[in-house]
Parts: sequence; structure tokens; C-alpha cells
Amino acid sequence: MSGGFPIDLIIFGMVAAFLVLRLRSILGRRQGFERPPQPLEPRPPADARAADGPAADTPAATQAGPARILPEPASPAGQALARIKGVDPAFDADQFLDGAAGAFGMIVEAFARGDRTTLKPLLTADLFAAFEGVIGAREAAGETLRQDIVALRELAITEADLRGTVASLTVRFLSDQVNSTRDAKGDVVAGTDVPTETVDIWTFERNLQAADPTWQLVATRSE
Repeated sequence: MSGGFPIDLIIFGMVAAFLVLRLRSILGRRQGFERPPQPLEPRPPADARAADGPAADTPAATQAGPARILPEPASPAGQALARIKGVDPAFDADQFLDGAAGAFGMIVEAFARGDRTTLKPLLTADLFAAFEGVIGAREAAGETLRQDIVALRELAITEADLRGTVASLTVRFLSDQVNSTRDAKGDVVAGTDVPTETVDIWTFERNLQAADPTWQLVATRSE
């Protein structure tokens, strides 16, 4: 039409807008515990971030990997780690932390979904019963839980023990999490959708002579 706005420019503009939004959705997608940009805190240079440790093979770790802290060899926990390795020469504390990071992500996500099938083999019978009770109460109330691990910042073995062939290791997880509970109407009744620094203390246990290599979660608490 004479004097009108060219229709082809409108179409091209709509296509361009769609492509920009699509590109942003792909590049901005976060996987696992990848840390989002921190506008209030400058990120350290790449070589400093690499000092945190090698990347873990589990999807629960960030690309650079969370900071890892092992007990001093002369400490009670360090001596217990040495005794554990004496019973199981294949034991490696760094590899254990890889597995602990993976289990942390799996258990947190499964608990939020109410996924009993995933939880059962990862927890002892008593702890699974406790988790199942909380999940059942949540379902009965018509509530849903959002529990997202935005970033796993630090892993630390804080306690270790060996009784016979049963090893027990306690790990301190420092992470940024979103935790919020919504009622049947979708209203937030507990927690917040804003990422919050969270400290979880989890204790894992395994019989070192058992064929099953799984470390089961026996206790949890938060600081």
C-alpha cells in the first residue's frame, strides 16, 4: 500500500526477535550446579577458579568444580581416612567427594519431586522412612516443594570413622539453593524463590567389604 509501513519489514523484525530470544534461551541455560553470574561480586580470574580443583565427572559439580577440603592427615578424621584406605585400598577421598556431590544433587531433586524410587537405594531404611513421611505429609496437604541447587560452592569432609569394616564419613555442603513450598493454590507458604546460601551436613556410611559400592545416606542436618 502506498504510504503504509512495509509489511516485509514487520515480518523480518518478528523473525529477528524470535531468533534473539531463542539464542538467549540456549546460551543462558544452566546445567547442574553451574554458578549464575554474581552482579554484586566480581568473579575471580579463570586461573584462580581453576585452583578450586579439577572438574568432577558427576553432573552435580560445576564446570570448575566446587572447592574441596580434606581433613589434615594428623587429625582424628585424617587418621580415620587412612584406616579406611587400609581396609579398602581402592578408597580415594577425592573420588568419594565426586560421588557425594552427585548423590547430593540426586537426593535433593528426588526429595523435591517425591521420587521414592530414586531415594530408596541411596538412604538407609530409617532415613528413607523419615523422608517418606515428610513427602507423604506434603502430598496430603496438596503442597509442592521447589528445591533447586543453583551452585555447589564447597565440599568438606568434616568427620570420619571406621568401626570394623563399616566406614562413616560426614560431608559439609555449602551451596546456593532455592527452597520454597507452595500450597494447593500455588501460594508460597514457606521459604523463598530467591537463592540463599545453605549449609547441609550429611553423613554417609558403607560396609567396605560389601560388594555394593554405594555409600548410603544415614543422617542429615542443616546449619
